[in-house]
Amino acid sequence: MGRWSGYDPQPSAVGDDEVVVDEAPRPLASTDGVHAGASGGPAAGPGPDGDRRIHGLDLTVVRHGQSTANVAFAVAEAAGHGETGLVGRDRDIPLSPLGERQAAAVGRRLAGLPAGQRPEVVICSPYRRARQTWRFAVAAADAAGVRLPAPLIDDRLRDREMGELELLTRAAIGVRFPGEAARWRETDELRYRPPGGESLLDVGARLAPLLADLRTSHAGRRLLLVAHDSVVLMLRHLIERLSLDELRAVVAAGPVANASFTTWADVDGDDGPVLVEYDVVDHLPSDPA
Repeated sequence: MGRWSGYDPQPSAVGDDEVVVDEAPRPLASTDGVHAGASGGPAAGPGPDGDRRIHGLDLTVVRHGQSTANVAFAVAEAAGHGETGLVGRDRDIPLSPLGERQAAAVGRRLAGLPAGQRPEVVICSPYRRARQTWRFAVAAADAAGVRLPAPLIDDRLRDREMGELELLTRAAIGVRFPGEAARWRETDELRYRPPGGESLLDVGARLAPLLADLRTSHAGRRLLLVAHDSVVLMLRHLIERLSLDELRAVVAAGPVANASFTTWADVDGDDGPVLVEYDVVDHLPSDPA
């Protein structure tokens, strides 16, 4: 599973400096879309003021640093076989050594910002790799003389749940679940829901209430989320109101990079936040993955 530094000795526990906001299991959504787009999908209900746009958010999302699962999947694919050797739960997967260095680079980037541009509120996925990412970031910022906020933990920021296919490569799925592999190939990537798991649109359906909560409880504050590739993708769909075809194009372009920054800001205050950076990794060390 890779080197473990002892930084997070209880992988499933919430740290002393973390506050749980929402850890209750959420039912899987049955909606085919979160808002109306050029390619269909039902519209989400309007907010209290009748406006479906997301105003008043200055929001940055950081994907967690490289995990030991990211490494294991890449090695398995390069070797041409499907077995990764991973055991246990996806939520307990830790950072790799490179992921730890990437997380520290996140902290140094934030420490280098003017005080008026650093996050005021930080909310993490409950998954170990996300919580570790913020802890290493905080430690690096502390070393630079900058104090970053203690994180809140919100279960709605968890990674896409893969159910019975959790921690399996596509090749392994083809061997163990050939019928499911065929169904995946024949189903739109946004709508494919593995047995006991979620589609990407399901992820968006649980993120929509989170955005509404952020809008009411943290309007006007600089927010930073530490989460996952699927979360970043579906936040783009929600915030930028991408059509499903536009979202498919973003997904097809490839995964969001580990420890990358994606940021939206209210530029004019009328149309809601606009994307000001996506998948930015200029701050990361040059170590090979």
